[in-house]
Amino acid sequence: MSDCKIAVTVNGRRYEAIVEPRMLLVTFLRETLGLTGAHVGCVIGECGACSLLLDGELVKSCLVLAVQADGTEITTVEGLETGGVLHPVQEAFVREYGAQCGFCTPGMVMAALYLLREHPNPSEETIRSRLAGNLCMCTGYMQIVKSVQAAAVMLGEREAS
Repeated sequence: MSDCKIAVTVNGRRYEAIVEPRMLLVTFLRETLGLTGAHVGCVIGECGACSLLLDGELVKSCLVLAVQADGTEITTVEGLETGGVLHPVQEAFVREYGAQCGFCTPGMVMAALYLLREHPNPSEETIRSRLAGNLCMCTGYMQIVKSVQAAAVMLGEREAS
């Protein structure tokens, strides 16, 4: 198989690159673009550490080939902060201790962001259900749930002002 040329927009910046047809999107982001926020965990779509937004949809980037992302817009955890200011979801994870070792955190943040776009004021049950595809080995999830609840409040206040 011959290499393929792709063009993607990542966090608002356009990139063109030549990739092997079998290269995973998470590998492309980490090794080609140097964006290491999406973590490589299970590589079978079970842990969610590599979660990001692909054309606005939450995906596990270990299940997407880089060539499949050609022509798309990708948002990684690195693209959430603006001018050195954390996004409210990131801020809430810091404030509510939603991260311990930090390995799952980028994927959790992206899944929480996606959840809050669809459900601005989710119940605890909804949060737990919607984040079930992202695994954490450290927190027991209570701090993560509190982080998402705090982010919902912060985003609501931001929209009200």
